[in-house]
Amino acid sequence: MNSKKMNTKKLVFSAMLIAIGTLTANVIYIPVGVAKCFPMQHTINVLSAVLLGPWYAVANAFLISLLRNFLGVGSLLAFPGSIIGALLAGLLFTKFKKIPFALGGEVFGTGILGGLLSFPIAKFILGKDVAAYAFIVPFLISTIGGSILAYIILRIINWKRYKNNLNK
Repeated sequence: MNSKKMNTKKLVFSAMLIAIGTLTANVIYIPVGVAKCFPMQHTINVLSAVLLGPWYAVANAFLISLLRNFLGVGSLLAFPGSIIGALLAGLLFTKFKKIPFALGGEVFGTGILGGLLSFPIAKFILGKDVAAYAFIVPFLISTIGGSILAYIILRIINWKRYKNNLNK
């Protein structure tokens, strides 16, 4: 396939993941202060990273966060964690081709980096007086749970065959 053409299978699968992420946002979440921890976001980040690649994973994370905010079931804190986690998961999986690297990228990117980057958003945009490390533990809990679910799903499906089928 010509690399300049868009892959319809990947676009449709990406749209399906975005729809699942948006629809489950008001069903499966854990409120923690000003944050809404959303484990399905992290599941979708890892699935996107492994099956679609880093740029689809980032786009999916951004669009799910955007739609959740438009629908009133998300917060601005969804952006830094989900996007950084998806990017790291995708880049690490692309480099090493091992699922644990995608999981580690998602957990570190969302839990640590996303948790730290949420502080200025909470303080200066949302006007919340929080500690700099306030979001790390809740983000870690959410991303670990979502990453475990993604690992289980990837183990159940034949992810290599599924990925090859998406790239045809």
